[in-house]
Amino acid sequence: MATVLITGCSSGFGKLSALHFARKGDTVFASMRNTAKAGELEQAKQAESLPIEIVQLDVTDDASVEGAVRQVIDAAGGIDVLVNNAGLGLHGPLEETDDDEMKEIFETNFFGAMRVMRAVAPKMREQKSGTIVNVSSLAGRVVAPYGGTYSASKYALEAASEALHYELHPFGIRVLLIEPGGFETAIENNRRLSRRFTEGSPYLELEQRFEQSLTRLPGGNERGDAQDVAEAIYNAVNTDQPKFRYLVGQDAELIGGLRRQMDDEQFEQAMRQTLDFWD
Repeated sequence: MATVLITGCSSGFGKLSALHFARKGDTVFASMRNTAKAGELEQAKQAESLPIEIVQLDVTDDASVEGAVRQVIDAAGGIDVLVNNAGLGLHGPLEETDDDEMKEIFETNFFGAMRVMRAVAPKMREQKSGTIVNVSSLAGRVVAPYGGTYSASKYALEAASEALHYELHPFGIRVLLIEPGGFETAIENNRRLSRRFTEGSPYLELEQRFEQSLTRLPGGNERGDAQDVAEAIYNAVNTDQPKFRYLVGQDAELIGGLRRQMDDEQFEQAMRQTLDFWD
């Protein structure tokens, strides 16, 4: 059985992944910035006698990351799987998004993942084995209006993951990307709005039109079951036929698949016709 470290386990994909890996028999170190939010995991651990340990880990803090990784290695002797799941969302036009708001998103979504990877990779190289899962997004493949900052952070994560895929492979370490579409998670409830994106914004009416237009996409009125993403992460780690990228969800498979097949002009035309967003 594997030793698994997962970030962002207080809710959503992280919490469900921690439970899924543990129910399969792996030893899970479920980390989160605020361990006061670990109640549901603790209850499941006790009720089902699951091999889960709660770890305090703030991906934006070097000392916190180094201390948490050392805690896991000291307890388990190594780390077989790292799931970089911690993430933040931000919504608003780029013109009305300030640098500090952008930096906060990148600090968690990109630098946070790189910080944890750098702490874990030396032990995996020593072991000559390991898997690093970076939880990206459909937004790391396809950019939507008013989601530019979030997409940029995920595009950066995708680029770094591809480099790591080549750099770490000779040491027996596998790197992969999970790219979920729309799912019911706390990230939607916790999504920030750009502070200057207010009632007086010239973008407000356009943004509302765009949000309404998304219902024209197949499944546009529905959010997927986040458990599907937890299972996709587990299956991607344990498959006999490994890939680098995994699109998860009906919308991700549809839109991501079209993006692969079309050039920029074709894809834009297809989206404009479907969404009827621009005049």
